[in-house]
Order: sequence, then C-alpha cells, then structure tokens
Amino acid sequence: MTTPAPWVSPAELANHLPGSEAPWCLLDTRFDLLDPSAGERSFVAGHVPGAQYLHLDHDLARERTAGEGRHPLPAREVAAARFAAAGVDTRQTVVVMDAANALFAARAWWMLRELGHPAVRVLAGGYAAWQAAGLPIATGTPAGAVPGRFVAAAAPSGFGTVDADLLWDELQRGACALDARAADRYAGLNEPIDPVAGHIPGARNLPYGSLLQADGTLLPAALLRDKIAAVLAGTLPGNALLYCGSGVTACALHLAFTTANLAGANGPRVYPGSWSEWCRQPERPVAKGPAP
Repeated sequence: MTTPAPWVSPAELANHLPGSEAPWCLLDTRFDLLDPSAGERSFVAGHVPGAQYLHLDHDLARERTAGEGRHPLPAREVAAARFAAAGVDTRQTVVVMDAANALFAARAWWMLRELGHPAVRVLAGGYAAWQAAGLPIATGTPAGAVPGRFVAAAAPSGFGTVDADLLWDELQRGACALDARAADRYAGLNEPIDPVAGHIPGARNLPYGSLLQADGTLLPAALLRDKIAAVLAGTLPGNALLYCGSGVTACALHLAFTTANLAGANGPRVYPGSWSEWCRQPERPVAKGPAP
C-alpha cells in the first residue's frame, strides 16, 4: 500500500533505489544539536543505498552573524546549488530522511518545496524504519552525486517566512504564533541551548513531540487536525506563524500541517530565526510560564 504524500514507506522507497527503473534522489539529514558530527558518523556507519548526506549546519544553513538565530537560511540560489550538488533534479522525486521522527528531514523537505521542487517526500519512520524492515544498507562515505538540474524558482516573498518584526506586528493584530518546542522550554523552565529561557509573548505552544507516535511517525491526519485546531483556537491554519528554537522544528510543524491537509499556498509561514534569534536581541520582550 502506498503511503500518502508527503510520506513514503520503506517498502515503496525500496522500489526506487539506484539501478531501479525509476530511481529517486535520496538525502539523509540525520543530526544531533548537541553533537553536530553525530549524524554524519551514523550515516557512514549505515545508510540507505544511494543516499547523500546533508549536514544541518553546513548544507541546510549558513554561518550566522551577531544577533541571528543558530541556523539562518542560506540565500535561495545558494541553497538550490547545494541541493543540485547532492543530485537533486526537478525531473526526479526527492526523498529526505533522518534517524526516525523527521525533525531534521523536515528542514530539507520544507526548503526544497519553498525553492520550487515539485516532488519531495519524507521517509516515514526514517532510517530506523528502513533498518527494521530488513532492507539493504550501505556503509562508508559514498562517492559524490552526479549534479542535478535544480535552480530556485522565483519567489518574491522569499522562503515563505516572517522575520522578527513582521511576526511581532502580526501578533499585535491578532495572529497566532505557534512555538514547536517542548512545554518546559516554552515555559522557560529549561533552556539547554540558547542564552535566555522563555517564549515570544502571545505565542501558543504546540510541541512537535506531542504530534508523534511511538515509532517516530506523525499521528493520523484526523488526530493531527484535531490537535492543531485546538491550539489555533479559531485562527485559520494558513495564518499561523511557526517558530521553534532555531527554525528547524518549525519546519517539522509545517510538515504536520501539510500531513493534516491544513497547509495552503500562503501559509503557515515559518520564522527562521526563531527563539535563538529573538532571545539574542535585547530589545525583544520575553515571556515565561505555561501555555494558557
């Protein structure tokens, strides 16, 4: 049985490996925020045959400047060139994956879609599900990919994003900002990475972890819709503004909206700087406490 888009099952992906009649471009994005080299080590130890590795810091972000968040987006043209170098081609389906829960795969999925790629899917359950299915595994560092034909589509609004000023302005006009971090980080009780604890005043909390099943896959679409609608509390899904710690889990929240058929052409939008940028700018207000 085919897994509904934007997902793909390990069994379906196994029919599109290198050497098949219709091979897909495979991108592995495993990562650990507290150990940035761990994902690549895991990839070398074992990965889906034909996959290329993309590093969150080096490939899906750029070096940040003072006052920016931890994972600022590269320029559109730079991002497209990096994907093309990894073999991405507009004529070929792209499948992105990470260890299990699509947290990092969603960043690549969202970027590719925003850059205009027409067919991007996510491996349900990630590499863990591939292993559990007993499917072929490759080891070592693969040879470089054959560069693909992929350039950024024109998009005057950029990556479908908001910056800090626009997010704050829209919040004052009644918009709904959703914080995808765990409840303790949102409340300011725990902050393991960024210099200040808390959340953006007026934001609501929708932890990405609360939308996952035990195997790392998202809840069924109907349950996702119920959970998202409860937090939106009447706000149209397309008007939601998504943020997290550094603009990564916010993309995973966007993936949840898409899985629940709640994403449209104009939104929700992502705040890439997210909390790691907001809290580094002293003029920005900070709130603490649990979600209302």
